[in-house]
Amino acid sequence: MSHNMKGDRRPSPPLEGSGEVFTFWDHLDVLRSSLIRMGVAVVVFAAAAFLLKDELFAVVLAPRSSDFVTYRLLGVAPFAIRLMNTGLTEQFMIHMRTAIYAGLLTASPYILYELFRFVSPALYQNERHYAVWIVGAAYVMFLTGTLVNYFVVFPLTVRFLGTYQVSPDVANMLTLQSYVDTLLGMSLVMGVVFELPVVCGLLGRMGLISNTLMAEYRRHAVVAILVVAAIITPTTDVFTLLVVALPIYLLYELSIQIVRITKRNK
Repeated sequence: MSHNMKGDRRPSPPLEGSGEVFTFWDHLDVLRSSLIRMGVAVVVFAAAAFLLKDELFAVVLAPRSSDFVTYRLLGVAPFAIRLMNTGLTEQFMIHMRTAIYAGLLTASPYILYELFRFVSPALYQNERHYAVWIVGAAYVMFLTGTLVNYFVVFPLTVRFLGTYQVSPDVANMLTLQSYVDTLLGMSLVMGVVFELPVVCGLLGRMGLISNTLMAEYRRHAVVAILVVAAIITPTTDVFTLLVVALPIYLLYELSIQIVRITKRNK
């Protein structure tokens, strides 16, 4: 039987026009080359972010002041949170870690391209088309979650926790490490949470969930969303909790519609 038959899956490397059948070790070599290229891309973008220290931390530290765009839109009273450093190497290590995170974020489109380039020869044509949409949607949703955290969730959390006092005699002395760790951690969590429609679409495509089932358990989902929102925002501020819970609930409703459309198209 010819290996060029339509729909045949050939274990070839991600090289266009290659008709050669590759062995397991050949695939490992191709994967290693892809990983090296991805690593180089991350290092290059991280190095650029490291060198642009002033610009990088102008973005990172912006939410600690009432001059931030979110506070201006909400009409928040003027305030400013002073950050302190308590360790000898802390500022340098935070600079390194923040630059690496920025490098991963900016290099992620190329990383996704390399991963897709590696696996695409093993897919049918219709599967490649579907995979492009899935990967693209996952990337867009992760970035959306990161931006929602930076412009909405994190600023409200910082303002509440950074200005909260049990007594005027007790001053807040926030460390740079706690500030940056909270920002990066919440950005990662919100990015993952915003993958809910993509995950639900895949599960619906596989027949593991249905839109009717998700609609039936909507009240249970609301309780779970409030718990997740409380975990993401370690505050007692009800307004901040609702600000976080609302977009997650809208994502759940969007997921129901995506599963419904997926089921109908299937």
